[in-house]
Amino acid sequence: MEHHTEVHHPRVSKTTPKDFFLWTGAVITLYGGIIAFFTLIFQYIDLAFPDPLSYPSDPYSGGIRVAMAAIVVLIPTMLAVLLTIRRDIVREPGKALIWVRRWALVFTIFLASATAVIDLITLLSAFFGGDITTRFVLKALVVLLISVLVVLHFLADLKGYWTLHRRKVNLVGAATGALAIMTVIGGFLIIGTPSHARAERFDQQRIQDLQNIQSQVLSYWQLKQALPESLAVLNDELIGYQIPVDPENGAEYPYTALGKVKDGRISFEICASFDLQGSAISYVHAPSNGFGDEAWAHEKGQQCYTKFIDPVKYPQINAPSTVKSQAL
Repeated sequence: MEHHTEVHHPRVSKTTPKDFFLWTGAVITLYGGIIAFFTLIFQYIDLAFPDPLSYPSDPYSGGIRVAMAAIVVLIPTMLAVLLTIRRDIVREPGKALIWVRRWALVFTIFLASATAVIDLITLLSAFFGGDITTRFVLKALVVLLISVLVVLHFLADLKGYWTLHRRKVNLVGAATGALAIMTVIGGFLIIGTPSHARAERFDQQRIQDLQNIQSQVLSYWQLKQALPESLAVLNDELIGYQIPVDPENGAEYPYTALGKVKDGRISFEICASFDLQGSAISYVHAPSNGFGDEAWAHEKGQQCYTKFIDPVKYPQINAPSTVKSQAL
C-alpha cells in the first residue's frame, strides 16, 4: 500500500497597498542604486585610464557627488525595504505569491538579462571594429558582472531560495552594503572630504576672479595706455560692473601697478590667499578667458602673480593712425 505525502502550498495572499508600495520602492531604489553605482565606477575608470581622444573628466564635477549621494541614500533604503518584504513573507508565506512580487522579480530579471546581452553585443562590436580600450573593457565587464549577479540573485528569490536560507541572504545584504561603502570611500579619495571640496571650489573661484581682473586691466590699458592706479577705478556703475572680491571673506584682491620693465612691457601684480595648494591641472576645467590657465598654480596661503602687457601685441584701441603705425 503506497503512502503519499501531501504537500501544502500556501494560499496566495491578497495584495495590499503596503505590498504594492514596498515593491515599488524596492524596484526604484534598486535601479537607482545600480545606475549610481555604474556612474561612480565609470568615473573612477575614466580617471584611472584617461583617453587622449576624449575630453578629460572633471573629478570635482557634480557627477561624482550626485552618484555618491544617491548610493548613500538608495542602497540602505533598498536593503531595508527588501528586509521588510522578506520578514512579511516569513510571517505570511502567501506574500511570496502575490502578483506585484512576481511582476517585479520577473521584470528585473528580464531587464538585467537584456542589459547583459546588449553589453556583450557592444563589447564584441567594439572588438571587431578595433575600438577596444582598457577603460571600455572595464566598463563593459562591470556592467556584465552586475547584470549577471542581479539575474542570479532574483532568480533564486523567485524560486524561494532566500526565504529558506535567511542567513545567506543576510550575508548578501551585508556584502552589498560593504560594496556601497567602499565605492563611496573611493569618491572621497578622489574629490576629498566635503570641507576639502568646498575649499577647492573657493580656490577655483579665486582663480576665475583673478582672470577676470586681468582681463579688465588689459582692457583699461588698451583704452588709456596706462595701468589703473587701483582696482576701484575699474568699477563701472553704468554697465553695472564690480571688481570681484574674495568669495570666502569678501576681502579685496591686492593689486599693484608696477610699470615698465627693460623690454618695454608693462607689468602689474595681483594676489589672492588660497586655502589649498593647487597645481596647474587643478584648473584645467575652470572657464578660461584665453590667458592660459596653466599660469595659475599656487601654494597654500597668499600667492602673487606678476603679469606683463606687451604694447605691440596689445595696441591702444581707437588710437590715431600715426600711433598705430609707430607701434607696428
